[in-house]
Amino acid sequence: MQPVTRPSGRRAVAAVLTLAFLAFYVWAVIAVGERVPDHWLAQLAFYGFAGTVWGLPLLPLFSWAERGGKKG
Repeated sequence: MQPVTRPSGRRAVAAVLTLAFLAFYVWAVIAVGERVPDHWLAQLAFYGFAGTVWGLPLLPLFSWAERGGKKG
């Protein structure tokens, strides 16, 4: 039987930073989205791009958070 390990403090920090980043990201997308031309294709391109790339800046944070709990 494997010992039960507690989640590292890095995961808690990553969770808070993720929520803060997403709040800022949503605000920024809304602010920039108001300036996108009122054409369905322009809005589809902008919101499709914005809805796809939001996770890329978070990948290093998630990687950092997972490194914290491993020993050795």
